[in-house]
Amino acid sequence: MSLKLYPAIDLKDGACVRLRRGEMGEATVYGTDPGAQAASWARVGFGAIHVVDLNGAFAGKPVNHAAVRSILAAVDVPVQLGGGIRDMKTVELWLAAGVSRVILGSAAAKNPALVREAARAFPGRVLVGIDAKAGMVAVEGWAEVSELSAGALAARLEDAGIAGIIYTDIARDGMKTGVNLAETMALADAVLVPVIASGGVAGVADILALRAAQKAHPTLAGVILGRALYDGSLGAAEALTAC
Repeated sequence: MSLKLYPAIDLKDGACVRLRRGEMGEATVYGTDPGAQAASWARVGFGAIHVVDLNGAFAGKPVNHAAVRSILAAVDVPVQLGGGIRDMKTVELWLAAGVSRVILGSAAAKNPALVREAARAFPGRVLVGIDAKAGMVAVEGWAEVSELSAGALAARLEDAGIAGIIYTDIARDGMKTGVNLAETMALADAVLVPVIASGGVAGVADILALRAAQKAHPTLAGVILGRALYDGSLGAAEALTAC
């Protein structure tokens, strides 16, 4: 069993950035050409790309249209997209535009009926993003923390026909403090759908730890790579070799 690696492209005002703990004021700009960035990740061997419209997550609707379309035009590998996708019209828009899978985050917590409708209409193309602060689901670009636990949301939606769950520990996101292996594995044990880990990857040791954990937690399917990949503390070649 292999571990799927997803280099992340987070979009703010059309640029490729990385945040710290989801704070828009803590953005480091790594490039102003998202299409070129996506092409570079595909060229070195990554088989899929994870994209987030950060402005869209706060606005509740897509904002970085041009940047996303430049990514889709630049690569042939699957692109999964989240941020500001809150209704069927937007789901349909992005899937028709060439996005491989859409990610429903705030919508999953606030409107589970949308998740079920989208998953029925587009089998295998809808992911649920569960972003947690101290185990509780955060929504609206992580600006609001709900009273719903990550485990409860996962249990509510695992039978909806979704393609999987992306679990992000917000406290570790962009901090390079290591993946929250314990909470990720607990979630993976609680559901039958694939789980993708996100937040905190610091280096190749995190990938090796996740690979080792797969033996006991077979629903663990992948990991999203962010700041460590951009600043060079994790090399693309070593990451791909490790998985």
